[in-house]
Amino acid sequence: MQDCELYGRILGIAAPWRVERVELQLKQGEVHVYLAHENQLEWPCAECGASCALYDHQAERQWRHLDTCQYRTILHAAPPRSQCSEHGVRVVQLPWAEANSRFTALMEGLAIAWLKHASQKAVAEQLRLSWDEIHAIMERAVKRGLARRKAEKIPHLGVDEKAFRKGHKYLTLVNDLTHNRVLYVAEGREQKSLDGFWPTLTEQQRDSIAAVAMDMWDPYVESVRAHVSEAEKKIVFDKFHIAQHLGEAVDRVRRREHKQLKADGDERLTGTKYDWLRNPVLMDAERRRGFAQLRQSELKTARAWALKETAMAFFNYVYEKPARKHFQWWYNWAARSRLEPMKEKAAMLKRRFENIITYLRHQITNAASESLNAKIQWVKYTARGFRNKQNFINAIYFHCGGLDLDPSPTK
Repeated sequence: MQDCELYGRILGIAAPWRVERVELQLKQGEVHVYLAHENQLEWPCAECGASCALYDHQAERQWRHLDTCQYRTILHAAPPRSQCSEHGVRVVQLPWAEANSRFTALMEGLAIAWLKHASQKAVAEQLRLSWDEIHAIMERAVKRGLARRKAEKIPHLGVDEKAFRKGHKYLTLVNDLTHNRVLYVAEGREQKSLDGFWPTLTEQQRDSIAAVAMDMWDPYVESVRAHVSEAEKKIVFDKFHIAQHLGEAVDRVRRREHKQLKADGDERLTGTKYDWLRNPVLMDAERRRGFAQLRQSELKTARAWALKETAMAFFNYVYEKPARKHFQWWYNWAARSRLEPMKEKAAMLKRRFENIITYLRHQITNAASESLNAKIQWVKYTARGFRNKQNFINAIYFHCGGLDLDPSPTK
């Protein structure tokens, strides 16, 4: 079998295209495959597919293909341009690569598959590409995936924030809690950060929104109120963020009390910071026994912990009336506790209560968002950080957007 026929079959080249010649450059470690086409007066328009007259040819271009054994393989061709009466002069679609790509579809597909599991630097080294080339592949994949995304119903949304770097640099994320994917990423955590999301939805998608889980961050609340109908019934303040607020209050009580006890030589609270913040079920038997003695003691921290646990019991209710009664009883207890951090949190929860009790109707949390955040943290760690926000945003879409990323050979 001749080289041209062999590479024609390997590449899947069909009429009107053919492999004209193959050059092996041993010193450079490369195989160069030159493609040409039969004389053809008409080509389909890249925009509408209508049969159009040949206009001219572009200058010869190159595309990196999958390696042939240990040799880099490079395709060469001069793409024809057709003249459409409606769309004007357009480069015809090529069967081996997408428009504006310097790589064949198979090569991009391989790079994308590897990028899902490794850093851009590692993939670039393995494929003998530059960082800019591998980054461009990821960027095109994200653009392609976002363009392919369908306007599906999104009944449950999660709004969260992610630190980009130290110094209060944040990104705003909107997540589809049903399909566990990131829908939207924007710089900052102001109202305008979230405002940019709503125009990306169709009217039918907005109408399909049944509930939005979020932290008690006013700019996000105002954005939802401004863009979602009956927002007051749909905003659900996330119970895990509420637990985090209460945990912070418990820790403030512990730190203050530990300082006082330590001055008197009492070391009972030494090394117990995380015991008060974690589930006792996750402790080993010995530590659980020691913690049981602490939480049954007269310590202020023990009272604060009991307040936190009792507050979270609210989320076990099914009906609103007993849930409201439970919260009111808990609020009165917290207000009389003489524990300032707990009193502050109780007042905050009372102000926000109408969008806390909505949990009983919608039963959604930002747990899916937290799992996505863990994946985003892996992306950030794998890249050893991102200096450019847009690169980080693209990486989030790539790994967490649930997008169809692979290139499709054109028709």
